[in-house]
Amino acid sequence: MHLSEILNHLGEDRDRYFDAVAPPIIQTSNFAFRTLDEFRHAISDELESHIYSRGNNPTVEILRKKLAALEGAEDALVFSSGAGAISTAVIGNVKSGDHVVCVQNPYSWTKTLLMKLLPRFGVTHTFVDGTDTAAIEAAVQPNTVLLYLESPNSLTFELQDLEACVAIAKKHGLVSCIDNSYASPIYQQPIKLGVDIVLHSGTKYLNGHSDVVFGLLASNKAMIKKLFDLEFMTLGGILGPHDAWLVLRGLRTLPLRVQRSHESALLIAQRLEAHPAVQKVNHPFLPSFPQYELAKKQMTGAGGLFSVYFNADRIEQMEAFFHSLQRFLLAVSWGGHESLVLPSAAFYKIPGLPDSPLPWNLVRFYIGLEEVEWLWEDLERGMRVF
Repeated sequence: MHLSEILNHLGEDRDRYFDAVAPPIIQTSNFAFRTLDEFRHAISDELESHIYSRGNNPTVEILRKKLAALEGAEDALVFSSGAGAISTAVIGNVKSGDHVVCVQNPYSWTKTLLMKLLPRFGVTHTFVDGTDTAAIEAAVQPNTVLLYLESPNSLTFELQDLEACVAIAKKHGLVSCIDNSYASPIYQQPIKLGVDIVLHSGTKYLNGHSDVVFGLLASNKAMIKKLFDLEFMTLGGILGPHDAWLVLRGLRTLPLRVQRSHESALLIAQRLEAHPAVQKVNHPFLPSFPQYELAKKQMTGAGGLFSVYFNADRIEQMEAFFHSLQRFLLAVSWGGHESLVLPSAAFYKIPGLPDSPLPWNLVRFYIGLEEVEWLWEDLERGMRVF
């Protein structure tokens, strides 16, 4: 299906909704039935029916259809956060005694799930260097059931060879799962490469306006039905209809936004790489990136994220750099119109907590929709401290 068809027409059923150009917000908790037979039919398949908005809501359903199509999946579920989508995908595919292979340095709450929550229920894990396909296969144990990928990750942007990982998963009968938040479905579609489940922090590019927190899980119909019937309905981490409508609004401009962020970020990353204040730039589409050829093979773009190691002698220089920036917001997340900076130095000197294992001269940038030259002026001014 053409991208424009997905974003502007799929699922909108305008004949049913008064020919409205914008999708309707069906802001209701409950749905009524005219006959017992209608009610019985709905109860027999709540995923495809409207009974109670914890299960299925028309506005949310429009969003599910679009997101599934964007990922090339048969169906999708949406959640009140990316962490909700991740937790459902993992918990729904493991039981006591099972083992998970996960790439090292995943999203922090994925790491928390594997290290702190699942061990309470007898589920073990192994973190492995995702850039080493042989190491991934070597980590598979007789009780391994799930291979969890994150390509690229959202800090130093290591990739996994997705086709090779899918081959490993199929060989050993594993469910393969990937966090695709970094690339967005515009720049990477893992399901077409054979991955079983694709996850997103939809808060990022999919919403794109920094005003909704939500998560996405896309897969085949059998997997979605299994997860819906138990984990989704039981745990209840749903997305409400008004937030779903806001995401639908954001999707209209998704290709334009990620393309602008990608082009601007790559240009700024190239300039930074040539600057004397910079030690190293991590960006998958820079020729200097160790996995540049793999990035070009399985992605068509990289969005607005990259990270930089600065030539700083002490952490106070990094603090001076951040405090001098006037056009970047100091904040987590990414994917909106605003450019952001996230310094690892922020995770040092926190009372009662150990310092971050990440070097304090590492900085993650997100480039939004502002003019490149305006942002570059700010960076050049800030780098005078080095």
